Amino acid sequence: MNSAARGRLREILPFVLTVCSAMAFLYADSAQAKTPVSVELVLAIDTSMSVDGFEYDLLMTGIARAFRTPEIIDLIGEHNGVAVTLFQWSSVIDEQYMIPWTLLKDPASVLSFAIAVENAERNPVRRFTGIGEAIDFGTRLIIGNGFEGQQLKIDVSGDGRNNTGISPMDAGQSASAMGIVVNGLPIITYADNHTYDVETYYRENVIQGPGAFVEIADDYDDFARAFLRKLRRELSHQISRQNTVPREPIQNAQVD
Repeated sequence: MNSAARGRLREILPFVLTVCSAMAFLYADSAQAKTPVSVELVLAIDTSMSVDGFEYDLLMTGIARAFRTPEIIDLIGEHNGVAVTLFQWSSVIDEQYMIPWTLLKDPASVLSFAIAVENAERNPVRRFTGIGEAIDFGTRLIIGNGFEGQQLKIDVSGDGRNNTGISPMDAGQSASAMGIVVNGLPIITYADNHTYDVETYYRENVIQGPGAFVEIADDYDDFARAFLRKLRRELSHQISRQNTVPREPIQNAQVD
């Protein structure tokens, strides 16, 4: 290479490097681009030692039935996509028993998700009640997924209060700081002879964020009704647009 060619190469080298750097940046940005959706929804289902096999079936069939409801299918269709995932929690969480992130946009995708819920195998490991760990795991699921939601929500269903791991309040505050709302569906059971008030516990320790609410299930037989009511509220456009409204108590009313 003669001196003139080397001089020309030195002149254009900075430009070439700049173009290559820009192309690399654009490629990385494209690879990390997320799919925009209206709602990202994490369903966190209690499968600790207090939940027996019959009750687990009531939980999963209740969720599946809610997603099959024509009203819910229509509400999802009104959104620009709803991304949903479901995991089971106790004091441990095994991703093997998760239903992965699924984009719901039409009746076929919603019904497919309902089938996956209904057929979900239960994690055989039944341990303590780690609500805080569940919220923390749900937060990480939202942060690390491939969606960009306008509304970010974690729903915690359970029949007891936290007795292991990080506190629900700390985990919920961390989630809220990232724009995630934590809602609760406490299941009121009577086996413990009312030794504690799980509804009040959820209101004071679990739910976090603007517009967060509690929906109550009066024992496991009532879970399907309560879940449908909760899902309807979360997917309604009025609620979605009012994420800054103050938290208010939700009475244990009948589904309309």
